[in-house]
Amino acid sequence: MPVTTFGYPQQLRRELRIRDLIAYGLIFMVVIAPFGIFGSVYQASAGMIALAYVVGAAAMILTASSYGVMVEKYPVAGSVYGYAGRAIAPAVGFLTGWAILLDYVCIPLLLSLVAGASMNSIVPGVPIGAWVIIFVVANTVINVFGIRTTKLLNWLFLAAELVVLLIFLGFGLAAIADGKGHGFSLDPFYNGTTFSWSLILGAVSIGMLSYLGFDALGLLAEDAADGARTVRRAMYASLLLVAALFIAQTWVAALLVPDPAGLIANGDPAGSAFYDAAEVAGGPWLGTLTALATALAWGVANNMVAQVATSRLLMAMARDRQLPAFLARVSVSRSVPTNAILATAVVSLGIGVWMAGRDDGITLMSAMVNFGAMIAFIVLHVCVIWDWVKNGRQGGVLRNVVIPVLGAGVLIAVILHAQLLAQKVGLIWLGIGALVLIFLLATGRRPALPEVPAGDDNTPTNRAVTEHV
Repeated sequence: MPVTTFGYPQQLRRELRIRDLIAYGLIFMVVIAPFGIFGSVYQASAGMIALAYVVGAAAMILTASSYGVMVEKYPVAGSVYGYAGRAIAPAVGFLTGWAILLDYVCIPLLLSLVAGASMNSIVPGVPIGAWVIIFVVANTVINVFGIRTTKLLNWLFLAAELVVLLIFLGFGLAAIADGKGHGFSLDPFYNGTTFSWSLILGAVSIGMLSYLGFDALGLLAEDAADGARTVRRAMYASLLLVAALFIAQTWVAALLVPDPAGLIANGDPAGSAFYDAAEVAGGPWLGTLTALATALAWGVANNMVAQVATSRLLMAMARDRQLPAFLARVSVSRSVPTNAILATAVVSLGIGVWMAGRDDGITLMSAMVNFGAMIAFIVLHVCVIWDWVKNGRQGGVLRNVVIPVLGAGVLIAVILHAQLLAQKVGLIWLGIGALVLIFLLATGRRPALPEVPAGDDNTPTNRAVTEHV
């Protein structure tokens, strides 16, 4: 279905084919994402970090199934915001969009913070706040030039990340075979003396950050050359590929941790646990290489595509009059929502520089991102069931009921075992969203989605009749 089916003009160029979307998903999730948060997940899982990533992958595959169902029915740029607004009610869509804003608006600045901290460890003379400014400005310039520039750079960064990962895996496996580390073992997958589901779900609530990004492909439904079908396939492909890479690298790194008991007891305040493991594998040069790769992957590659996704969400909500109208404007020459890109950059600069001066800045941003994403994913599963019932229960029970129930159940369990900080920040944000919604209702600006143009032969009803005939 073209976007005009839902009352919108086609303003974005359909430049992205399935290979571009897969690359986008891999870049957004960052194929070396565990490098930056390895120590935190290792500590939370009591060393069973590979198992935490397996459970996280299972939860995201269930979520990807529900995304596939909804993007086929509503292939518009707003993703879960648009799905909830059309499947349930516009007001629910607004609150869902508000929840996912917590995720998408915070992701670019979180990435800049992590990258800034990595670069500060390499170049201590340059403060983290300065690196945040450098990364945000660079990515804004790239994205304003248009989706073609972003697409090209995606491929270059993806190739570089994969090369670094292969180097680490090669040296890591060779080192373990030579007797370094703790030898080949399945303890990172399961340790009977310390295992508990509460422990693993708590670790998943942190490691889930690595998987965030496949869902952003839904925000590119209006950029995809072949529409919903391409987006759905790209979601599955990118998620399965990155899950395999996450599990492999965390397993190898866990076998090379210099002091497992110390890491579990004391955590990783410097964020250097993975780089320490890499140094065991190949020496100081490999530790430095993995730290530099983390900085560039998080600060440039991932930040670049995160800004693209955030701008599409802001554009989608603004054109429905649920955010300021200037955010919906699209550059005619470059076919990108320039104002939304610039707004994302301003927020990232303002809050990012502030958070760079806080000891708990990265922890606070991570909590906000994860909570917003998981709330949106739960609503997504509800949308699938609600839409299935509302439209006469068309489609299989497995895909429209069983999988969404399982997916929502896993996510609820993860939220309940998440850090208290994440729960507090998320609930405060949702409370603010509820107040904004009340204000909109009180001032006569009830959330509403555009009506389908009269006489459009591409409406779902007309299209169904034509296919039947």
